[in-house]
Amino acid sequence: GAKVMIGARRLEKLEEVVADCKSIATPPPGDITPFVCDVTDRSSVQTFHDAAVAKYCDTSRDDNDSVDVMICCAGVMYFTQMKNALMDQWDQTLDVNCRGVMNCIGVSLPKMVATNEKRAATPGTPKLPKKIVSITSDAGVRDFPNLAVYCASKTFVETMTEITRRELVGTGVTLHTVQPGDVKGTELIMKNSDTEAAAKMGVEIGKPVGEGFDRNQLLDPQDVADAVLMILTAPPHVAINSILVESRDQE
Repeated sequence: GAKVMIGARRLEKLEEVVADCKSIATPPPGDITPFVCDVTDRSSVQTFHDAAVAKYCDTSRDDNDSVDVMICCAGVMYFTQMKNALMDQWDQTLDVNCRGVMNCIGVSLPKMVATNEKRAATPGTPKLPKKIVSITSDAGVRDFPNLAVYCASKTFVETMTEITRRELVGTGVTLHTVQPGDVKGTELIMKNSDTEAAAKMGVEIGKPVGEGFDRNQLLDPQDVADAVLMILTAPPHVAINSILVESRDQE
């Protein structure tokens, strides 16, 4: 029965997700709304967040007018050798993978904390569990050749998340990461151009992740979603801070 607003740059892709979700049950148990958003643009993220609050939160009460969950899942990944200096790709990686997450945290976290501070000031009113979940990567906890900037961007999010989590102890707001390995069918490598790096990684530029892989070397998108649900449905006294999820035979 969750009420969800999803954001990305391509409305047609968002509408596909909405249609898939609504096809699960008739009528669907919750609600889902697409919203065009560019995570690299702070004002765009703010507008997206404010639209979710206006649509789904009880704005008549200042102690319950923030979203319960923000999930940061935008990302780009370029296989590139540093000596080839594909600096535009480096810039995009940092803009989307780092700045995008900062923007999402920046627009949602202050309101989450303020909501619980107001609730704490009212006797008998418990703090609400508020969560920010970032989809990072196993590359945030491991180092892969030909992915130096990508690995660094994911390590950045892991470090920022852990420090922020510690700053928020006692507020009822928690931060989490899900660290997936290779996921079948994603478009992460569609726009790669460093053929030298791709050849060393054994991947083919312009094709979705997973072509030519053994079944046991790939996750399904649902596997990542299940990890997120595990975090969101944990008991209120439990914080599953990070989940590393890889396919059985990923090296």
